Amino acid sequence: MTPEQITYLVFGIVLVVALVFDLGLMSKKSSTITMKKALTQTLFWVSLALAFFVFVWFEDGKTVALEYLSAYLMEWSLSIDNIFVFILIFGFFGVKEEYVPRALLIGILMAILFRIVFISIGIVLIERFHWLLYVFGALLLYTGFKMFTAKHDEEVSLSDNKVYRFLQRVFPLVSHDGDGKFSVIQNGKRYYTNMFVVIVMLATTDIVFALDSIPAVFAISQNRLVVYTSNIFAVLGLRSLFFLLKGAVNKFAYLQQGIAIVLVFIGVKMLIEIFHIKVPVFVSLLVIVICIAASIVYSISVANREEAKKGLAGNDRDLH
Repeated sequence: MTPEQITYLVFGIVLVVALVFDLGLMSKKSSTITMKKALTQTLFWVSLALAFFVFVWFEDGKTVALEYLSAYLMEWSLSIDNIFVFILIFGFFGVKEEYVPRALLIGILMAILFRIVFISIGIVLIERFHWLLYVFGALLLYTGFKMFTAKHDEEVSLSDNKVYRFLQRVFPLVSHDGDGKFSVIQNGKRYYTNMFVVIVMLATTDIVFALDSIPAVFAISQNRLVVYTSNIFAVLGLRSLFFLLKGAVNKFAYLQQGIAIVLVFIGVKMLIEIFHIKVPVFVSLLVIVICIAASIVYSISVANREEAKKGLAGNDRDLH
């Protein structure tokens, strides 16, 4: 067997064992996931991804390993932005806490399936039409600038979401979660519940995010091994990240700007290859780490300062 085939085999075995352990044994069908459990599971998936990086380093070489780590960090940071939309979806449809883990599990497994399909199509297209990489670069550049300048002052509502409106037109819906069921029978007619709607919207939301993240990974590497494994590891950690971050949405207000800068950098990196200028993979890794870490630290420091000001203002009111 070649080193790449061995790596695929190890990845497959690790993936199956990890899914059984984390998504099966550690998570009952309808159970509440505590902050402690979410942190444990998040550390589990991140540690597994980093352990795979070490394995790839020894099995496939330094370059492939650094490409994998860069792609994984890129996907992981984008998945955090994805989490905030997931939180909005669950809040809007009012799914009970005990049914959220199951909905996330099914939605994420569907997202993995869709991503595998998109990546496979993308690889075939790039192999046949190399110029598509420059189109991806321009798309990332546009997306990065748009994301950096986007305002979040207005409250977002999902009432006008195109997927939701399509489901309302096509399926008879009821406005409750059906006690965890996807459909219920009322007056002899089948109706689809909020659980069904939420799962569809989780999967389609990830598809939208994949349209940005997958081209970004292609900019880092066109190695099939790197693209598949980095995407799958990042997406599998989404569920535990959801429960870890759902109470701290306001703590990451400027993360989007950090991600936007990374997308602009990756887009520029893709476009300058027209002039045969290649950016070393360790530079990409450094830029990704610095931008994401700096935006998280800055976001948390700003949030803490605002909370401190509110606390002082509250104390002043109490004194008066």
